[in-house]
Amino acid sequence: MPKIKFTIITLFEDALKPYLGTSMMWKAADKGIAEFDFVNLRDFGLGPHKSVDDTPYGGGDGMLLRCEPVFAAVESVKTPESKVLLPTPVGATWRQAQAKSFAEAGGHYIILCPHYEGYDERILSLVDYKISLGNFILTGGELPALVIIDSIVRLLPGVLGGETSAAIESFSDGNNLEYPQYTKPADFRGMKVPDILLSGNHGEIAKWRAAHSGTTGDHAA
Repeated sequence: MPKIKFTIITLFEDALKPYLGTSMMWKAADKGIAEFDFVNLRDFGLGPHKSVDDTPYGGGDGMLLRCEPVFAAVESVKTPESKVLLPTPVGATWRQAQAKSFAEAGGHYIILCPHYEGYDERILSLVDYKISLGNFILTGGELPALVIIDSIVRLLPGVLGGETSAAIESFSDGNNLEYPQYTKPADFRGMKVPDILLSGNHGEIAKWRAAHSGTTGDHAA
């Protein structure tokens, strides 16, 4: 499977590094499965104060990211093979199938983290994928960037422990939710593990799991 690289353009690199340096993300980088780079948008700011934003034409509250620093930042790392991702409420909803497609394709993904009230509309001419996590607004694009990266990287071979860990979990097959799962003890405060899961009959267990997919929280046997 091709190697995958993420270049994150952000004003807040320190907000991203702790997560990407922990757990499965650290493991992926340490094993050379994934690479994480950062570009500080402020380095491309204008004037003595390295400004990256300005007031919108036509009036209105808030500040918008300016074209000049964003274009310069993207162009400093973009190659003909790179794809630019923008977390934005107007984008297509991010789904497991898309995360799988990105993981299988590999390549170089540049994630632009917007901030302030928004961005100059002309910045969209740089963008290959507009991605939304849902119908809500966040302070910036750093959290969506982490969600996108995590959902892709964990699908790469060698990142999760089990060979089929990613293949059998929620949303991997259409919109199905995963079946309920249990571990020891078999009886905890009167809440018992379904007898079928203790039977050792893998055929019947498979049927039970198929019948109970999407019913997490239902303790019926």
